[in-house]
Amino acid sequence: MIVLAMWCLALTSVAQGLDISLLKEINLYENKGNVGAMRAVTNSVYPVAIAIPLAELAEGYIAGDKKMINAGYTTVAGAGLNFIVAFGLKYAVNRDRPYVTYTYLHPYQHDKDPSFPSGHTSFAFNTATSLLLCHHKWYITVPAYAWAATVGYSRMYLGMHYPSDVLAGAVVGSATSLLAFKGNQWLQRHKKTKRHSLEP
Repeated sequence: MIVLAMWCLALTSVAQGLDISLLKEINLYENKGNVGAMRAVTNSVYPVAIAIPLAELAEGYIAGDKKMINAGYTTVAGAGLNFIVAFGLKYAVNRDRPYVTYTYLHPYQHDKDPSFPSGHTSFAFNTATSLLLCHHKWYITVPAYAWAATVGYSRMYLGMHYPSDVLAGAVVGSATSLLAFKGNQWLQRHKKTKRHSLEP
């Protein structure tokens, strides 16, 4: 047990070393002329995450398109599930922001919530994955994932998150979107089966 504990501690130290090394490369040594653009990308996350399902629902109800309405509610469910999981993990893990531990970093602001996982990244990947699952169109999916990846990069560039925070955010966001999508599929099948069972 002692050997296992020491091995885990060593592995954690190595991982933490790689985490901060990569973050330093991005936050301290990348061209700082892109701060405005990176802030804009970061600040786009919550407006986009709200606008996408609202647009799906509006288009669905206006056009009478049940598939689009279903996509809108699926996206809303995915975002809600992502909020619960991502922020639940934040306060369960309670990891300090990197600029708290490494005071030489250059954060663009000081947030009060914990660092792991990245909430912005989780919502970006949640939104991109919902678009992939609900619409299956490459010209929607490719820009959506390019935007989500840029959001993740911006969180490191602006000194707000470790790379592991961003990676975890991408996984959480994608997984919660997939879970909401699969849950909705099950619900639709259940409703269809129940409806058929009630038919004479």
